[in-house]
Amino acid sequence: MIFVRDIRLPLSAPQGQAVESALKTLRLSRRLVEGAEISKISVDARHGSPRLVYTVAVTLKDKGAETAFAGSAPCVAVIRQKPLELLRGTEKLAHRPVVCGLGPAGLFAALLLARQGLRPLVLERGPCLEKRVEAVDRFFEGSPLDPQANIQFGEGGAGTFSDGKLTTRIGDELCGFVTRILLEHGAPADIAVRQKPHVGTDKLRDVIRSIRGEIQALGGEVLFDTRLTGLIRREGRLCGVQTSQGQIPCEVLILAVGHSARDTFDMLMEQGLTLTCKPFSVGVRAEHLQSSIEEGLYHAAAGHPALPRGEYQLSRHYGERCVYTFCMCPGGQVVPAASEEGGVVTNGMSYHARDGANANAAVVVSVDGRDFGQDPRRAIGFQRQLEQAAFRAGGGDYTAPAETLGSFLEDRGRLELGRVQPSYARGVRACRMGELFPGELAELLRRGLADFDKRLPGYGAADTVLTGVETRTSSPVRLERNEEFACRQLEGLYPCGEGAGYAGGIVSAAVDGLRVARAILAKYGEVAL
Repeated sequence: MIFVRDIRLPLSAPQGQAVESALKTLRLSRRLVEGAEISKISVDARHGSPRLVYTVAVTLKDKGAETAFAGSAPCVAVIRQKPLELLRGTEKLAHRPVVCGLGPAGLFAALLLARQGLRPLVLERGPCLEKRVEAVDRFFEGSPLDPQANIQFGEGGAGTFSDGKLTTRIGDELCGFVTRILLEHGAPADIAVRQKPHVGTDKLRDVIRSIRGEIQALGGEVLFDTRLTGLIRREGRLCGVQTSQGQIPCEVLILAVGHSARDTFDMLMEQGLTLTCKPFSVGVRAEHLQSSIEEGLYHAAAGHPALPRGEYQLSRHYGERCVYTFCMCPGGQVVPAASEEGGVVTNGMSYHARDGANANAAVVVSVDGRDFGQDPRRAIGFQRQLEQAAFRAGGGDYTAPAETLGSFLEDRGRLELGRVQPSYARGVRACRMGELFPGELAELLRRGLADFDKRLPGYGAADTVLTGVETRTSSPVRLERNEEFACRQLEGLYPCGEGAGYAGGIVSAAVDGLRVARAILAKYGEVAL
């Protein structure tokens, strides 16, 4: 396939013009072309007048002739889509592999194992999506928190109640495989072409259920409401797992528990496995009007129907720390994301349409093992301490503490609402947000927010609503693994995804699940039972 990149057109130009421009660049007659379509669309708004930037994919009737176009112009490349390569081992498993966690890492690992005939058994501590959505809705409406069915736990993992963002920086060829699987299971077609693709929480739920259905149709099994409580070992290797529903024999366990499974982290350390600290970040959710963000990004072109909803990603380093925005949700809402009683946690969520009035994003400052004496328990305790402080500041009923930006910069503890109305479902209560964080972190958040206004006009508006706290940006711990993706301390255990410290988002977690499953397939050829 021939790709013609960097085709820049005004917002008013029809997409067909991009195809014509590509064929003109290639000096191709239509009669030689089998197909030509948009492969990627992005926006260049750097110079005040946004333009759309296209990549067009062209296939010829004579496939053998395509290679002649390689390097014919700086913007032209010829790429052959490679099939997923799998090596199959010869060892036989006595019991089918167990996958713990049905977030993106566990879901994609289980899917690949199922497609290769290994009939995985998946353990998910929370309920199926239908029951999980009901539990989350009840909590949003004021019911007590269910520690096993919430924004963090249940089928689909934490990403289910998010923007369904598919952007990633890992650059792995498996990213394309993830996209193809999502499309096969009903994800919106535009994720294949958008520069910053997203599925949206509403669409993502159906995709997850569909993938789970394929796993089951191929002989896999999913046990919901089943929590991993222990590992059973014999002579230095795994021989089974203890769960809330009893013991299960296995020689292979993919541990894909997500970044919030603190009780699982405790269990692993109690059983003698060494977890190490890894960097993570803490901060607040910042809410602006979506229209204000788009005015800052697109200037006079804001609101043009050809433009996507405006997104931003901002960062600033201050010595060894970084203040940055994370998980930006255009047209979305701030959601209650607690998974432990007595703590307030925020996250962001958008539907596919992204048609809400507000934009929100985490604004966080980095911390790492040096802040906690390289003690993973202290790192987890720090997250919990912030969440419990936010719970108390909100009044002890999962109301979230909040402060408008103008007040936060001056440390006045006021909620001076203007154009932006807070979207947090359990309600907000004015507090001095700076008192929730150690002094250095609070001051860095203030510096970062003030500096971001210089990068994105309007970002520092005084009526911007800050809601706290954001603590689950990523796992605070890592379980080390070797080059074969296996745990260095226990044969048969495969740490995987965000919870194990090897991913940071839907796509990277899914890719890590595929990597781990591929490593298992390279060792084992079949299951005896």
